[in-house]
Formats: sequence, structure tokens, C-alpha cells
Amino acid sequence: MNWYMTLKWLHVLSSVVLVGTGFGSAFYFFFINRTRNLVAQAEVVKLVVRADWWFTTPTVVIQPATGLLMAHLAGWPLATPWLAWSLGLFVLAGVCWLPVVWLQIQMARLAQQAMDEETVLPALYWRYTRWWEALGYPAFVAMVGVFYLMVAKPASIF
Repeated sequence: MNWYMTLKWLHVLSSVVLVGTGFGSAFYFFFINRTRNLVAQAEVVKLVVRADWWFTTPTVVIQPATGLLMAHLAGWPLATPWLAWSLGLFVLAGVCWLPVVWLQIQMARLAQQAMDEETVLPALYWRYTRWWEALGYPAFVAMVGVFYLMVAKPASIF
């Protein structure tokens, strides 16, 4: 196997881990919050934070590293429309993801505090949840766009 194919395999695998972990975490966290079951919410948000550290963070580094190396090896200029849009959408997803990570950590802390004090989740938790969702939608749509562009590599975007 040559270097390009090795990079491509790592790139595809890490993209699946990145989007799969993000979608799976979002799915469980979104729906567990609707149960208002504090014990379940505290556990799920803790696991969502852990999944981001263990899976999402490494892939956020692997994705651009392998993608840029493949573009270089293939001779694609970064101004190639599908590549430029992919990079832009990836940055957009990252700009949404960074505050989401902070929000998840805060929500995990608030949920654990409510458990320890045997109280309900504070209003701040629910405000953070609304922000978490509002940032998650554009990040997910951006990553779906990146997937499309990676596979289709259209000559022009519009």
C-alpha cells in the first residue's frame, strides 16, 4: 500500500469516528435530556464529555493532517473549490464544536452538583442545553457537507 492510500484509509476511518461519535453522542444526550431523569442525564453527559476527549479530539487533528497531506500528494491546490469549501465547512464545525465542549463540561458539572445536593437541574443547565443544540445543528450540517464534498469532489460548487 502506498502513502496516499494509507493516508486515505486513516482519513476515511477518522471521519467516520468523528461524525459517528458526534452524531451518537448528540442523539443520546438530546433524548436523555427530554426524560428529565437526573441520574441518567448526569451519566450520559459525563460519557459525552469523555467521548469528545477520547474520540472526537484526536480525529479533529487527524482529519486536517491527512486531508492536507493527501491534497499535497495529489497536487490539488487548496483553492480547488470542493477542497476550499471542505476546509471552510470543517472550520465552521470546529468553531461550533469548541463552545459545545465547554458547554458539555459545564452541564456535566451542574448535573453532578444537582445529584450531590439532591436538587433539580438549575435553569443554567437548560440554557446551556439550548446553546448546545443551537451550535450542534450547524456543526452537523457542515460535516455532512464535508462528507459530500470528500466523496463527490465536484468541479464547481455553484
